[in-house]
Amino acid sequence: MSKLQPDTILEALRTVNDPDLNRDLVSLNMIKDIKIHDNDVLVVVELTTPACPLKDKIKDDCIDAIKSHFPSVGKITIEMTAKVRANLDERKNTILPGVKNTIAVASGKGGVGKSTVAVNISVALAKLGAKVGLIDADIYGPSIPLMLGIKEKPRVFQDVQTAKMLPLENFGIKVISIGFLIEDDAPVIWRGPMASGAIKQFMSDVHWDELDYLIFDLPPGTGDIQLTLVQTIPLTGAVVVTTPQDVSLIDVRKAIRMFQRVNVPILGIVENMSYFIAPDTKKKYDIFGSGGGSKLASELSLPLLGAIPINPNIRIGGDDGKPIVFGEPDSDESLKILEISKNLAAQISINTLSVKTPKIDISLGEN
Repeated sequence: MSKLQPDTILEALRTVNDPDLNRDLVSLNMIKDIKIHDNDVLVVVELTTPACPLKDKIKDDCIDAIKSHFPSVGKITIEMTAKVRANLDERKNTILPGVKNTIAVASGKGGVGKSTVAVNISVALAKLGAKVGLIDADIYGPSIPLMLGIKEKPRVFQDVQTAKMLPLENFGIKVISIGFLIEDDAPVIWRGPMASGAIKQFMSDVHWDELDYLIFDLPPGTGDIQLTLVQTIPLTGAVVVTTPQDVSLIDVRKAIRMFQRVNVPILGIVENMSYFIAPDTKKKYDIFGSGGGSKLASELSLPLLGAIPINPNIRIGGDDGKPIVFGEPDSDESLKILEISKNLAAQISINTLSVKTPKIDISLGEN
């Protein structure tokens, strides 16, 4: 039997895999400290995201591994910490030096609840312990200020070299939107280059500081703003929102192909408005069809991050400026959004670990 000491415990932990990353904790450099007092053991495990969906399994597997190697061991304490790993790229670091990962939330068409998903995922990741920012990139229809209940105007941050806008904050996330800079009833009548320029400024002229995830709520479709974003910085990946019906799936395929063409990884698909549960009878109704998101994910070999049912309270929360994951944290819808957010964080960790950032075809959209 091996003697109970740090190096032998480390060897025991080599048998424990991170199920998402499919490698052992030691080779992933996730074991940060081992302490032994009498016959008791303390191990500090650093996860790649505070939103890890398999945190409890990893903790239990560590305990089992130590017990199997040292049957007479005393109390085992596994402390779980987290440090989000950065998607490193020189261009991103120049524009967004403190931001570790950039994620686009997109849809092929309007009306699928993309902004609702972007807002609730952002708030959910923050609740799980991540540092999160949200850019409302839908210049022509900015809805994020309403959905987050923010009515203030951004202030200016002045340091020795530059003056930058400070993002506004609510529900634990930092936010910027063109809606903060115009009157509520003022239309944004801009040509494409002006809208694209605003997106660039939201990245370079805003003091984001340190963020684990910066999420972009994109306008629907595959236009100037989408191309500007993917040509300006290398995105960690994109999340595509759809509803179950065929007309939505047709447009979603186009959005996915656009991202694939410019070498942006698709982190997964979210099926919104998936079904409706009648509050009186509890009967399930597939108002927009069923299974479209899972079929598309299977067809294109992409992860299905999850499905969100129709619930009037989601809409009410958006109108009242209180996202459902904050306003009704114990509801089934909130729990599903939390699960989606954890699955997204896991996909980001997998992508950051295994995929080198490819070069972007900067010629796209210039003809």
